[in-house]
Amino acid sequence: MKKFMNLLMKEIKELVTVQLVVSLLFMLVLFYFIGQMSKKEVERAASVQTITALDLDGSSTSQGIIQGLSSARFNIEILRGMEKEQAIEKTKNGESNFLLVIPPGFGESLRDFKAEEVETYTFMRSFSLIGSRTSAVLKGVISALNDVISNNYLKEKLPASDPEKIKNPIRSQDFVVVKDKMAEGSAAQVAGMISSQSVLVPVVLMMIIIYSSQMVISAVAMEKQNKTLETLLTVPIKRTSIITAKMLSAGLVGLISAAIYMVGFKSFMGGLNSDIQSSTQAAGVMKKLGLTYSTTGYLILGLALFITILCALALAMILGVLAEDFRSAQSMIMPLIFLVMIPYFISIFADINTLSLPIRIFILAIPFSHPFLTTQNLYLQNYTAILGGILYVFAVFVVLVGFAARIFSSDKILTMKLRFKRKKTPSPA
Repeated sequence: MKKFMNLLMKEIKELVTVQLVVSLLFMLVLFYFIGQMSKKEVERAASVQTITALDLDGSSTSQGIIQGLSSARFNIEILRGMEKEQAIEKTKNGESNFLLVIPPGFGESLRDFKAEEVETYTFMRSFSLIGSRTSAVLKGVISALNDVISNNYLKEKLPASDPEKIKNPIRSQDFVVVKDKMAEGSAAQVAGMISSQSVLVPVVLMMIIIYSSQMVISAVAMEKQNKTLETLLTVPIKRTSIITAKMLSAGLVGLISAAIYMVGFKSFMGGLNSDIQSSTQAAGVMKKLGLTYSTTGYLILGLALFITILCALALAMILGVLAEDFRSAQSMIMPLIFLVMIPYFISIFADINTLSLPIRIFILAIPFSHPFLTTQNLYLQNYTAILGGILYVFAVFVVLVGFAARIFSSDKILTMKLRFKRKKTPSPA
C-alpha cells in the first residue's frame, strides 16, 4: 500500500504543475470578469429605453399616445419642427436606438375607428447577443401603442368600465405539479431555471474529460517516447497498481478542476441572467416543489462525475498505449471527443425520453451520457435511473481497466502502435 501511495503522489505531482494552477486561477478570474461585464450590459439593455418620437399629426390623440408610452416605461424624446428625413438623420447620430413617426391624419383616422399605421425605425448599433436585444423595443412600442389606443376606445364607449378587465376577462392562476408536490408558479420559469443549472454539468464534464484524457494520453505517449515507461515497469509493483495510480491521480485532478470550472462557469451564467425578481420567484417555486439539491444530491452528482472521469481516463490510457509518439497522441483523443460530444449536444437540445427506442439505446450505451442525465434525475428524484447509470458506467470502467491491465501485463505495451499508413507494396523487379 505504501508503494502504491508513493506512486499515486508521484503521478499527482507530475499532473499538478504551476501551469495548471495558474490556468485554473486565470479561468476563475476570467469567468468572473466576463460574468460581471455581461451582467452590467444585460441590465443596461433591460433598463428604460429611450424613444425618439416625431409627431407629424399634432392632434390630441397622438399626444395622448405619446403620454401613454411614457407611462409604459419608455423615455420619450420628442422632436419638433422637423421633416421625417431630418428626424431619421438626427436619431441616427444620437443616442436613441428607436424612432417613432406618427403620420399626418393619424388622430382623425382613429376617431373614425379606422386602422392606421405608424412608422418605426430601429437603429441597430451592435450585432452582439446583448446589443441586439434593443431591437425588442419595437415589439414593446407596438404593444404599448395598441394598449393605449384600445384603452382610449373603451373609455370613450364605456366610461364606467375598466378597459383591462374588458380586454382580458379571463385570467389564469398557474400551478406546477411535480410528483406529489404542487406550487403556484410558471412552468416556463421552473424549466428555464432547471435548464440553466443543468447546462453546467454537460459543459464542465465535456471540458474536464477532454482535458484529463489529453493529459493521460500525452503522458503515456511521452513515457513511451522517452523510454521512461520501461523504467517504471521494472519497479517492484503490480502493473495494475500503475494503471490505477495513473487514472486515480488524473481523476482526482480532473474532479477538482471540474469543481473550479463549475464555480467559474456559474458566475459567468449568473451575469447573463440579471432578472433577479424572476429568478427569485422561480427559486421559491422550485423549493416548494423539492427541485433543489441536498447534500446527498451533490455527493451523488460528484460520484457520477468521478466514475465517468475514471471511465474516460481508462479509455484514454488504452489510446495512449496505442499512440506511436507524443505527436500522434494528439489525434488519438478524437474517438473520445466524439463519444463525449454526442450525448453533450443531445442532452442540451433534446429529451432522451422522447427519442425513438434504437436511438435511445444507442445514447444510453455511451457511458458519458449518464452523468448528463443525472442532473435532471436528481431533480425528479429518479434514484433508480441514477443508480443504474452509475453501475453501468462503473461496469464499463472495470472492463476497460481489465483490458488495460492485460496490455500492461504484457511486454507488448512497449511495442504496440496504431498506424494508419498503408504498407508499401514491393515494386516488381
